[in-house]
Amino acid sequence: MDQSVHDLTASQPRDEPWYRPAGNEVSLFEHCHNRGLAVMLKGPTGCGKTRFVEHMAWRLGRPLITIPCHDDLAASDLIGRYLIRHDGTVWQDGPLTRAVREGAICYLDEVVEARQDTVVVLHALTDYRRTLPIDKTGESVRAAPGFQLVVSYNPGYQRMLKDLKPSTRQRFVAMDLDFPAAEHEALIVQHESGVETALAKGLVSLAGRIRQLRDRGLAEVPSTRLLIAAGTLTLCGIPVREACYAAIVSPLSDETSMVSTLRDLVDGTFV
Repeated sequence: MDQSVHDLTASQPRDEPWYRPAGNEVSLFEHCHNRGLAVMLKGPTGCGKTRFVEHMAWRLGRPLITIPCHDDLAASDLIGRYLIRHDGTVWQDGPLTRAVREGAICYLDEVVEARQDTVVVLHALTDYRRTLPIDKTGESVRAAPGFQLVVSYNPGYQRMLKDLKPSTRQRFVAMDLDFPAAEHEALIVQHESGVETALAKGLVSLAGRIRQLRDRGLAEVPSTRLLIAAGTLTLCGIPVREACYAAIVSPLSDETSMVSTLRDLVDGTFV
């Protein structure tokens, strides 16, 4: 079993994970949770999908199990498997099974990175059955009250490579998340990094300019996460331009002409 998945446990944060709503996503998520509906969060990298799920788990008072998906994630990594011990074999639940039994919110981050045969095991949990069949034990686990399945993915770059099958997509209520409006994003950057208002607005302004290059050779645009990282570096005494080069420009591209363009935008924003 993948060790990173094996070690996952349900957790309930004591302090509220700070999240600033951009629309009616909080209310919509609450209604889905109350009705046992699975939720799909769609949006670009670093727009706040994971923080939103953490906030909602805290708000609803439910434990949260987060599973990062990848190409090697097998169904048994989610459901569980038999382990050989000195006194015989013993069944060990996987993180999905624990979430189903405990009534936790189970969050599969970037679900399309998982293999299709792995994603299929989710189907019985996303309709009226709300059960998880475990073939190896012959057990069919009915979801405890409070269980909710949440998945996320970035439809931008993944659509060119792989996507969820329609039979899977239509089992979820989809919520489209995006980068916040400029004034809201500046507040987020200021809150998370601790920088002054003017600098937060400058970082958001820079991001806006770079995001216009989305269809001009830039595969990924700067996330709110990168802006927060740049702001955090400035509080350590790094000059703002150098902070932006390191935290925004370099993570986005290695192509010489694009890097030059991005650096010019940084220099033009912070004169």
